[in-house]
This record gives sequence, structure tokens and C-alpha cells, in this order.
Amino acid sequence: MMPGRDASLWRALRPWLSLLGERRHRLILGALLMALTLASAIGLLALSGWFITATALTGMLLAAGIAASLDVYVPGGGIRFFAVTRTVSRYVERLYNHDTVLRLLADLRARMFAVLSGLDAHALSRRRASDWLNRLTADIDTLDSLYLRLLAPALVALLAILALSGFLALWAPRVALPTGALLVLGWLGLTVGQARRGMAASYRQVGDLEGLRGRLIEQLQGLAELEAYGSLADHRARLAVIEARLYRDQRRLGKQVALGNALAALVVGLAMLLALWLAAEAWHAGLLSGPLMVMMPLAVLGISEALAPLPAAFTWLGATRGAAERLNALEAQQQRPATASFSGRPPVGALSVALTDVTLIHADALVPALAEVNLEVRPAERLALCGASGAGKSSVAGLLTRQLRPAAGGVRLGGVAVEAWPEAALTSRLALLTQQSDLFDDSLAANLRLGDPKASEAQLWRVLAMVALDEWAEALPRGLETRVGEGGRQLSGGQARRMALARLLLREPDLVILDEPFAGLDIETAKQLATRLDSWLAGRTVIYLVHQLGDAVDPPGIDRRLTLQDGRLCTNGQDVAG
Repeated sequence: MMPGRDASLWRALRPWLSLLGERRHRLILGALLMALTLASAIGLLALSGWFITATALTGMLLAAGIAASLDVYVPGGGIRFFAVTRTVSRYVERLYNHDTVLRLLADLRARMFAVLSGLDAHALSRRRASDWLNRLTADIDTLDSLYLRLLAPALVALLAILALSGFLALWAPRVALPTGALLVLGWLGLTVGQARRGMAASYRQVGDLEGLRGRLIEQLQGLAELEAYGSLADHRARLAVIEARLYRDQRRLGKQVALGNALAALVVGLAMLLALWLAAEAWHAGLLSGPLMVMMPLAVLGISEALAPLPAAFTWLGATRGAAERLNALEAQQQRPATASFSGRPPVGALSVALTDVTLIHADALVPALAEVNLEVRPAERLALCGASGAGKSSVAGLLTRQLRPAAGGVRLGGVAVEAWPEAALTSRLALLTQQSDLFDDSLAANLRLGDPKASEAQLWRVLAMVALDEWAEALPRGLETRVGEGGRQLSGGQARRMALARLLLREPDLVILDEPFAGLDIETAKQLATRLDSWLAGRTVIYLVHQLGDAVDPPGIDRRLTLQDGRLCTNGQDVAG
């Protein structure tokens, strides 16, 4: 590979190598088990060759009437030892290393899920849900080969070549050095050479597979629309282009793997012939016995078990690199607010809110989402922040919940910089109801207890009554144990919205942000909900995010109204409660 490619490959894999280092003791033990299995295989083949040759020579001497003896018990016991050790160590190695890989996959997925959970809504909306799922599944699965197929086998094979060369050098250095050099050159060809030949094609596979999955899902989900607008043929043509590129690269990679397998067999075969030739010369010169001469090429032949897995693994190194780069880019995209030091305790009671000269610019955005915004909300005040879609209301919520980081200016809660708040304190004292109702394929009770895992059944019925869902839930055959379906499919949009609000009511926050709290509800239900919500909000700081007031049912108890337009606060804010 070119030096630039080497540097790029190292940068892509370095974070994941560091993560592997957290389990280095397990990885080292797994590599040792691989080495033990390989050593047993080489020892079995070499000792068997020596023993068979020694037995044959002894028999020939005895047949010729020459007195000769051979201890068959020690080599026989050694052969049995190597045979049993190889079987047991291979079984234990496979079991142990696959368990290690599953642990590594859990580490990788937990790390990436934490990254995804830290992304803001703007970043998440820029990709399909299938793309994010692809990161957590396909890309992570591609990285599992980093240890089990790339690092450990290659390292064990190289150490085995060096150890074999040292072993042969004990009897004949003139055999060991050329044979070892040839095997090392072969190892380089099967690792570096194969990686270079397959890098581009395997690298493309990662992106092409994601594109294929995404377009297939689009076609299945939008089949009626594509057919109605006459775009189905064009969509299929684009799929065909991706498929053709995938097939072409797969054929190319298959040829490279076949070439690597042939190279591995050729290297081992040449090394064995070289060892046999040099050992035969040493035997002819009286430097080696006949059994040792036969043992040496057979020991070299045993190294094929170490080299055989390398061609396929390193031909696909580009896919591992591609997956690592995609996950690295995702991690770099995560907002990481700088944590300021705060030695005291956050203030108690209703929280004040202050945005001072705040400017927020989303990644790749042409204009700021917020521009020099100054906003103050007093403790226990209820503010209605109005504005059309895209005006910046959700960006304000993202700043207050620390999902977004301002490009300029400061955000304070209770007089304390938001980045200085401890995570546990911030999540317990601030509650946000977004426009999206996130429900899981579980029971009503389980979905509600996401707001308070310790909530009793009586508390669950209380919040359901507050959102006018108690009679509906009582009429269900399984009551609170009724499953809501994937994404809440068993519920209507209004029911799912109220379920999300009921979950929020289980908490005791001091700052509440409600984004269109009555969206999707009929007027009578919205009025009923507004009345019940008013008493719960008493004594809390509340920010309503609404398009405009006066259309249907206004949120209860509004003290003041401000309007956002194109990321700027207008000057027509007014007190609406005297």
C-alpha cells in the first residue's frame, strides 16, 4: 500500500484498536490459544514424520541383520499429546475467541448507540432510519473481523514462522534461514499484498451495500407513489447500476481471494521443497540424520494452517476500513459540549432560562438556525415561543437540553451555564415533550415507566386520567399490560401523543418544554387536557413551542409571548396575562 493509504488506514482503525485494547488480556489469551493450536498441528506433523522415518530405518537395519533399537514410547506419547492438544485447544480457542468477539461487538454497539443518542434531531433527520440501523449492525459486524480474522491470525502466523525458523536452526541454520526468509516474504504477500489488491473494491462494497439497502427499502415503501408518478423504471435502473457495480467488485474480490489462496499454497510448497533440498544436502554432508531430514519439510508444511486464512481476510481489509471511517465520521459528528467546572449545587425550585447573544449553526447549513438571540424566562414563568416551522423553536429546546452547542453566546439554567450542569441533575430537572411520540413495542405500563421506573400502578392510572386515557385503558382486555406495537402502531396519533405526555407527567421537573402539546387532538380533548395540565404545571417554569396562538386551544396560563422568525427574535413579544 502507498504511504498515504497506510496513514489513512491507521487513522481509521486507531480508535477501534484502542477499544480492543480495553480487552487486551482476553485478546492475548485468545491469540495464545491460536498459537497453541498451530504449534500442536506443526508438532504433530513434524514428529509423525520423524517417527515414521526413524521406525522405517530401524526396521531396515534389523532386516539387514544390524543391531538397532528405537524408543517408540516417547515419540508415540508425543504424537498422542500433540493430537489431543490440537483438538482440545482448537475447540477451546474457537469457543473463547467467539465469546470475546461477542463481547467486543457489545462494546462496539454500546459505544455507537451512545453516539447516536447524543446526536440532535437535525443530524438524525439527514439520514434514513435504515442508514442509522446499518451503522449499528452491518458496519459493526464488519469491524468484528478486526481481531479474529486480521490481527490475531496474521500475528500468530508471523510468530509461528519465526519460531519454526528458530526450531529448524537448532539442527541446520543453513535450512532455517532461507526457508524462513521465503515464508516471511510469502506472509507479506498474503497480508500487505492482498490488502493492496483488494482495498479499492472492498472499500466500495460498504457504501454500495448501504445504497442498495436504502433504495430497496425506498422502493418497497413507496411502490405505489413510484408507480403513480411513472418513476418506478428509473428507480429500478438506479438499483441495477448499484447491483452491477456490486457484482463486478465481488467477482474482482473473488479472483483476488483465489489468487491469494494459490499464492499461499505455492509459498508453502516452495518452502517445503527448499527445506527438503537443503536438508537433503545437509544429510548428504553428514550434518543431519535421516529422520531429521524428513521432519524439516514436514514441519514447514504444517505452517500452511497459519497462512490459509490470510488471503480472504486481507483482501477484504478495505471493507473494514470503510466501516471504520463511516463510524468515525458519525462519532465526529456528535455534539460534545465543553464541560465547565461547577463546584456548587444547582439551584432548587423553578429554573430561570437565559440565552445571551446565542448563534447556532447546524452542520452544512447555509444560514444560522439562531442568530444573536437574547431570551430570558423568569422562574415559574410560562412563555409561549411562537414561530413557523424552521423558525428555530426546536433549536432553542436543543440548546436547553444540551443536545446542541451554540457557535457563539451562552445558555444558562438557574443562573448556571448549561454545560456545567451534571448530566443526572439536568435530565431529572428538565422535561421535554417533542412532536415525535417515541413508543416501544411493549406494554402500556412499560412505556409509561420510562418516565419513572419506580412508578406504582396507581401513579400510572393517575397520569392516564390526566391525559384522558384512563377509560380507554380500562376497557382494554389486558389493561396496562396491553402492548402498543412497534412505534405505537396499535394507538392512534392522538393516543400516542397523550401517552408521551403521560410519561412526562410521571416526572417532577422544574423546567418543562412542550412542543405543540395539543397537536393531533380534537378541540374537546385539548380543552380537557389543558385544564388538567394547568394544575400540574403550577410552580414550574414552562416554555411552550407553538406555531401561533389563537387557532384552536391555547396552552394554559401563558404569561408572555415571543415570536421567532428565521432564527431571530422579533420585537413584538407581549405580556398576555396583564
